[in-house]
Amino acid sequence: MTESVSAEIPVSAGSRPRHVAIIMDGNNRWAKARRLKGVAGHKAGVKAVRSVVETCAREGVEVLTLFAFSSENWRRPEDEVSALMRLFLFALEREVKKLHRNDICLRIIGDRSAFSANLQEHMERAEALTRDNTRMTLVIAANYGGHWDITQASRKVAEKVRIGELAPSDITDDLIQQHLSIGDLPMPDLMIRTAGEQRISNFMLWHLAYTELYFSPVYWPDFREHEMSEALQAYAGRKRRFGQTDDQIASVSSEQ
Repeated sequence: MTESVSAEIPVSAGSRPRHVAIIMDGNNRWAKARRLKGVAGHKAGVKAVRSVVETCAREGVEVLTLFAFSSENWRRPEDEVSALMRLFLFALEREVKKLHRNDICLRIIGDRSAFSANLQEHMERAEALTRDNTRMTLVIAANYGGHWDITQASRKVAEKVRIGELAPSDITDDLIQQHLSIGDLPMPDLMIRTAGEQRISNFMLWHLAYTELYFSPVYWPDFREHEMSEALQAYAGRKRRFGQTDDQIASVSSEQ
């Protein structure tokens, strides 16, 4: 799925989100409540990923972005980070063939330089296998941060100005967007965060300008088909004005 996507704020949106982004929170607390080690929560979270991917694909969502590992998560205990890396590698080896069989394209965004060469190789292999799939795009944000994304896009644009390929006056919102990690995909319509926290934690800062936010009290390992369907239903009931009045929105709807 590659297209030219404008950074311009839209004037209307359908009742079904094209792009859903999720901050998968609460794995550690889920494990702690069961007197288990934190990694047990992350392992249980993989099952929730499967359920949510299946639900979104069935419901016609075009893009699903999952915040798997933030640039701040390196601050966690070393043994937990190591366990997360092993789990990530295991998931890539085991789940990618399932994605491919179901015509789902996998993309991984974030700064890969901090990952092992072996893990980076598996990322590239998984993306190559699923590149031409069209049913849905699954984006995994790993060692990702919204600040990093905007910074790396700005550096690319600045380099083009330095070599004379662009003039400063050529820099627009659309140009910056084209250089973001998923600048070719639709902006998120719905952002979900689980486990009761109500903040976006440096996730897709550019992209969430007009995204609907949905906060669930459910820990991520327990967030399955029912909870995902509830979030989609809640989104369908939202009135997205994009800075306009109700009368303007009604006029646009009547013309469609």
